[in-house]
Amino acid sequence: ETVIGLEVHVELATRTKIFCGCSTAFGGAPNTHTCPVCTGMPGSLPVLNKQVVEYAAAVGLATNCTITQYCKFDRKNYFYPDNPQNYQISQLYLPICYDGAVEIETSAGKKTVRIHEMHMEEDAGKLIHDEWEDCSLVDCNRSGVPLIEIVSEPDMRSADEVIAYLEKLRCTMQYLGVSDCKLQEGSMRADVNLSVRVAGSDTLGTRTEMKNLNSFKAIAHAIEGERERQIELLEMGKVSSRRPEDGMTIKSLLMRCVLRRMQRITAISRIRIFRRSIFLMSGSQKIRSEMPEFREEKAARYQSEFGLPE
Repeated sequence: ETVIGLEVHVELATRTKIFCGCSTAFGGAPNTHTCPVCTGMPGSLPVLNKQVVEYAAAVGLATNCTITQYCKFDRKNYFYPDNPQNYQISQLYLPICYDGAVEIETSAGKKTVRIHEMHMEEDAGKLIHDEWEDCSLVDCNRSGVPLIEIVSEPDMRSADEVIAYLEKLRCTMQYLGVSDCKLQEGSMRADVNLSVRVAGSDTLGTRTEMKNLNSFKAIAHAIEGERERQIELLEMGKVSSRRPEDGMTIKSLLMRCVLRRMQRITAISRIRIFRRSIFLMSGSQKIRSEMPEFREEKAARYQSEFGLPE
């Protein structure tokens, strides 16, 4: 039996970055959408973009999550060349949303996929590997672009269920207007956590994590390939490890084993979300009152009001 959980990263459609006033527009000449804050210059301090919190809370409500009244940010320390601060501002201990669920439908029927948590964080920069000059170049335009990371429970059992779940999330966020979810531009990416076990067992196997997949075709291919690889290893009496997917050569390679250290960050105050309004938006209107009619609701209304077939 295949057991799959996803970590889905979605770039939010704010005009400016999460902690500074730089543009979030896709493209642009390298390192032109940058400032001392998003390039991690000493002495620069982050200021939270309020719309990021509003968008994250809206997605949380639309996915049946509980909204954390008091949430805060933490600092994830790690050292990559496209991460100029040498840490990422994220949420580990008190994420903005938790305990959600969405319903998906495949040829096998309907199923509920639970959401463990959803947190806000900043994106890293981008490395461009120049094969002609045999070097890697750093573009920090994407550094500091606001993300939400949606962490599911390991409730999916096939590539079909994974794609249905991703399509449901993408549709929900596009209806809300919080992200364009363009996988080809990296504004929606998925990390696939996969393990296999003997059918009927309650014990989870050793999972691998396939990182930064940004097409449904690549995700489905990665799941099928990794499933077969793990089954073969288990039959040989071995265990598996963390792996990224190489979309060009259609193979997976062991990249790294990382121990990340988390600490509280004191430069940003805790966020208070008022329960009386489930966070007041600009103009004192509630997020829930701004929710659109989603696809399933619209389809049900069309069938009821107009007698349209499914």
